Amino acid sequence: MRLRADIFVSAYLRRCMSEGAYAVLRRRGAAEAGAIFVKVDRLDGTCALYGPAPQTELAEAGIDRLWRRLHKEESIDLADADERLRKEIGFDPDIWIVDVDDRAGRCFLDLAK
Repeated sequence: MRLRADIFVSAYLRRCMSEGAYAVLRRRGAAEAGAIFVKVDRLDGTCALYGPAPQTELAEAGIDRLWRRLHKEESIDLADADERLRKEIGFDPDIWIVDVDDRAGRCFLDLAK
C-alpha cells in the first residue's frame, strides 16, 4: 500500500527542516494520491525541479516513491521551473508543489537512476 500524498508531504517538510533547509507547501493537491512536485531553489536564481519517476522504475526499485529531475541540466532558471509547474497544473489540477530553499541544492528524495 502506498503512503498517502498528504502524509508524505508532511513528513518531507519536516525532513527538510531537520536537515537545515527551508521548505514550504506551495500548493495542496489531492490528499490520497495527488502527484507531488518539488522545486529546490539554490538561492542564486536557479533551481532544480523534481517529479514522480515512471511507474516502471518504481517496480524495479522496490520502494514507495521514486523521483527524477525533470530537466537535463543540473539547474534551470526559476521562471522555467514555474512555467513547467503551470503546465503540470493545467494537465492535472490535483498536484502538490513543495518549494525547498537550499544553497547546496539538496532535494532529500530517492532519485531514479
